[in-house]
Amino acid sequence: MQPLLLIALTIAGCRGDTPSAPTQSLTPTPLASRHETDDPPRFSDWSAPVNLGPVVNTSFIEQGPSISKNGLSLYFQCGNCPENIGGADIVVSQRASVGDPWGPPQRLGSAINTTSNEQAPRLSRDGHRLFFNSDRPDGFGAHDLYVARRRDKRDDFAWEPAVNLGAGVNTTVDDVQADPFEDAETGTDILYLASGPAGSGGADIYVSVLGSDGTYGSRALVTELNSLSNDRQPSIRRDGLEVFLASDRLGTLGAIDLWVATRARTSDPWSPPVNLGPIVNTTQFDARPALSSDGTTLYFQSTRPGAVGCTSPSGPCVFDLWVTTRSRLKGPD
Repeated sequence: MQPLLLIALTIAGCRGDTPSAPTQSLTPTPLASRHETDDPPRFSDWSAPVNLGPVVNTSFIEQGPSISKNGLSLYFQCGNCPENIGGADIVVSQRASVGDPWGPPQRLGSAINTTSNEQAPRLSRDGHRLFFNSDRPDGFGAHDLYVARRRDKRDDFAWEPAVNLGAGVNTTVDDVQADPFEDAETGTDILYLASGPAGSGGADIYVSVLGSDGTYGSRALVTELNSLSNDRQPSIRRDGLEVFLASDRLGTLGAIDLWVATRARTSDPWSPPVNLGPIVNTTQFDARPALSSDGTTLYFQSTRPGAVGCTSPSGPCVFDLWVTTRSRLKGPD
């Protein structure tokens, strides 16, 4: 394997053996607490999910959404599209304004997609980095996490070649579904990710802190988010006080459900995850949540009935992308 490149990242500018990384519980010390007097935002209940419809969804497999901060670029993977150069490719759909329909998905270039599988794209909050997982042969084994950078956050096709995130994050098992959380008070960059099988059950959720040398340090389990089942696909709210995940733990309505955990301050442990309930979840697969920057829109993948091209009235169908919304509430309870 080629020597790993050091990842010089700045805020301006993704099956088998036991992982080699530490598995002890650890809360990264650089995380800052919110002020006691700060009132966290309150939201309404989630709406009934809506299929994103044709153009975005097809008779093929659409998975792993990620929405840009301005809401105008939707990244996701197509698992079996005939135009793919590999097993799964990452694409982007664009729109002129939040009220406009999504345009036809366009494949990202060779800096991102290869003849291997590229999956689960996730944009950084500043739009300059794109994280994803791939089973390309230069990794540590199975799926590894990679990151690509771009200078112009408005250009969805200007990504520089992706770089492996290194041994602090990646192991010999699947290391997947990264979501970066950037703490505005300290500038600390925390990477949430899933890896497994390992730890307390199947796949588990970990964190890794970006060091001063531009590389991510040894990952650590987020104990309170994990169970004896599969826990994966974290999506953290911009303020760090709410995290969505997918799990098949006890209490799941179907194959995999969407769950949410909260905390009062970023230095606090997460609350026990709560199922989003039957309005959002079904008896099918509901997974890979991706929260909008303002916290009011949740994109996810599902095999529920109503998928584009689905021939079964009751499911399961192929994976399509769906969206549910909520409103931010004003005033006291």
